[in-house]
Amino acid sequence: MKLRIKRDNLYQELSASVLDTGLLEQLKAFKQHGSSTCYDHSVSVAKAALYMAMFLPFRFKHSQLVRGALLHDYFLYDWHVDRPEKLHGFSHPSTALENAKRDFADITPLEENIIKRHMFPLTPVPPRYRESLLVSLADKYCATKEVFVALRNRISATSLPRYSRAFARVLPHTLAYLFAMTIAFLPWK
Repeated sequence: MKLRIKRDNLYQELSASVLDTGLLEQLKAFKQHGSSTCYDHSVSVAKAALYMAMFLPFRFKHSQLVRGALLHDYFLYDWHVDRPEKLHGFSHPSTALENAKRDFADITPLEENIIKRHMFPLTPVPPRYRESLLVSLADKYCATKEVFVALRNRISATSLPRYSRAFARVLPHTLAYLFAMTIAFLPWK
């Protein structure tokens, strides 16, 4: 519990440079996974990546980790409605990076790599920095959780037996964790 409080305080401090501009507010207009918005998803990814960084025994550049995570889906369109010519999963990292460079002049190479490579392994080039890999894993975890939370809400709305509803409460977290850990420990070459 103390680690989460410490994470939340550090997140508030580190995210101010991006959130205070008000540009990220645009993401609230676009749905991401299930019923979450792009803004909610980006904040969740930033907090999850920061939590992992604080837990792991490596040194991370927390400031750039949070900025990159907040901007990783800064593509500024509703991919459910406005279908780009290319598949969204493959093309949105480039669009997000272009928008981030346009709106935030001080994007570092590490933040650029976080934004550009967060869809690995869907995009074939792996992340260059450990912060990029951490955001990629946090993104997979949060996206999976958001999808299964939406499914859980559908299950809870039905008249299933009590044990099914209880199972549906823990299902998103369990599946998201298993999915993220499977991706993390696959033998990459």
